[in-house]
Amino acid sequence: MSHFDHAPAEQEPYDEADARRRARLGLILFAVYFVLYAGFMLLNVFAPQEMERTPLAGINLAILYGFGLIVAALLLAFVYAWLCRKPTGGQP
Repeated sequence: MSHFDHAPAEQEPYDEADARRRARLGLILFAVYFVLYAGFMLLNVFAPQEMERTPLAGINLAILYGFGLIVAALLLAFVYAWLCRKPTGGQP
C-alpha cells in the first residue's frame, strides 16, 4: 500500500496584474454571453411566434437557439481557459 508521506504542495505566487487581466477577460466573455442570452430572452418575450419557426430539419428556433447557447457557453469557457493559461517556458 502506498503512503502519503509527501511534502505539502508549494504555494503558487500571486500576481495582482495577472489576476486583474483574468478578471477583465472573464467580464468581457460574460458580457458576450449576456448579449446572446438577452437576445434569446427578448425574442421569447417580444416575438414568441418566431421561436416556433422550424429553420433546420424540423427543429424549432427555440431548441436551436438553446443548444446554441450551450455550445457558446462551452466555447467561451474554452477560450477563457486558453487565454488564461500561463506559458510554462519549458518548466514543469
